[in-house]
Amino acid sequence: MDRVMKLASERAVVIFTLSSCCMCHTVARLFCDLGVNALVHELDQDPRGKEMERALLKMLGKGPSVPVVFIGGKLVGGTNRVMSLHLSGELVPMLRNAGALWL
Repeated sequence: MDRVMKLASERAVVIFTLSSCCMCHTVARLFCDLGVNALVHELDQDPRGKEMERALLKMLGKGPSVPVVFIGGKLVGGTNRVMSLHLSGELVPMLRNAGALWL
């Protein structure tokens, strides 16, 4: 879990993904379209990825374990949470507060 938290604090937005996950791509694309330069960490490309995936699942409390988004070093959640925040208009202010957006 320490490695997850260290990586999560490296940039304003960090997304943990698997390279073969279509929802991971969708979430990463949303942030890109919003103008966010997110750090995308593909767990299947990391030797300790399985360990981090288990830690993320433990943090979420339920699956799926990816994608998982951190904003400002804080756990936001997975696809459903991110999309809910976006549709309700809460995601962009959250990104601004974290310094991920300047407009």
